[in-house]
Amino acid sequence: MRISEDLRIRNLIYDVSDEALLEKLDTETITFYLGVDPTGESLHVGHLATYLMAKRLVDAGHQPILVVGGGTGLIGDPSGKSKERNLLTLEETLRNADKLAAQVRTILPNAHVVNNYDWLKDISLIPFLRDYGKYFNLNHMLAKDSVKSRLDSGISFTEFTYQIIQSIDFLTLYERHGCTLQIGGQDQWGNITAGLDLIRKKHGHDTKAYAMVFPLVTKSDGSKFGKTAGGAVWLDPKLTSPYAFYQYWVNLPDEEALKHLWQFSFASHDAIQALHQAMQESPHLRHAQKALASEITQLVHGSAGLDQAIMITQALFDNRFDTLDGPALKMAFEGVKSTQITPNTPLLEALIQAELASSKTQARTLIKQNAISVNGEKGFNEDTPLTLEHCLSDRVIILKRGKKDYALLEITTP
Repeated sequence: MRISEDLRIRNLIYDVSDEALLEKLDTETITFYLGVDPTGESLHVGHLATYLMAKRLVDAGHQPILVVGGGTGLIGDPSGKSKERNLLTLEETLRNADKLAAQVRTILPNAHVVNNYDWLKDISLIPFLRDYGKYFNLNHMLAKDSVKSRLDSGISFTEFTYQIIQSIDFLTLYERHGCTLQIGGQDQWGNITAGLDLIRKKHGHDTKAYAMVFPLVTKSDGSKFGKTAGGAVWLDPKLTSPYAFYQYWVNLPDEEALKHLWQFSFASHDAIQALHQAMQESPHLRHAQKALASEITQLVHGSAGLDQAIMITQALFDNRFDTLDGPALKMAFEGVKSTQITPNTPLLEALIQAELASSKTQARTLIKQNAISVNGEKGFNEDTPLTLEHCLSDRVIILKRGKKDYALLEITTP
């Protein structure tokens, strides 16, 4: 199937600067670029759409350049922001740049990675104004959505000039590497087309350069994709474990999972349609969610990360906590409150200390109803002393109330 047709079926094209681009994607080899500003130390799930789009183009034979914005990250992109971004130091920006580049390489291992700080740092004020600023019409700049949306709340001159800085990136890559396409989310349309305008003003209006943007990925309520009650779902395993990452996809609502199959999965159209059918027949088995979780977790965290996530998921489902070692236990119960108890604390008292019961009466009721398990096992009475013999790895005992409420107990000794 032609790449342009695949992108349209998957609803991955929001706009292109020239319809001729789609024919070129099908018949020619194009060097394209995508950029990321290192304003943080990790990418999150909301960024994934950009890199998966790039991977689709790479799989179709096109050549990628990743621009890590060591320079633009010092300025701040106003797109999608309601207020000024806190400025980072050069050291912070370059450190983040290295981390983000490493993350993107797991998805685009053959991408040519460049840092725009390398060429932006050499442009002094007068050349900036004479060689670039004169090509930008103020009225056109004010009309860009990224700027217009900020006029009421206010925008600094620094962030106002972001589109000029990013345009220099496109021009530089065009001149040095023959890069003729920039891709990004729909919120980047103004910045990307500003770069096209600069290339054409510098090299003539017949110059062949293009822009392509894809729809922003959102939840069914319109809010940002990749956010949970606990915050963003990060690609860095130190910030979001492979297990938590996997669970994010497994817990997507059915409607979102079916929609995101088309946007994120590299499965064939027939395979995705089969998952749609399976969801209609047995939605409780969460076919779409599990397929997405497995594919994306393996892409981001590798086979080892996926295996670990599935192992923990199965252990929790089966209440087989004894199969988890120390690191796996920590990953499985990240964010669960841990309470210290002394050896031989009765189960009734432990439930209250761990805040799984608000009173002795409630604790007794829960125990009698067999709603409490210790390390996945039931049948204990209220006076059962919790000892070191009950401990799993690292002197930890896992209490569970009902189906979803957990608490960790750590036995301390003098």
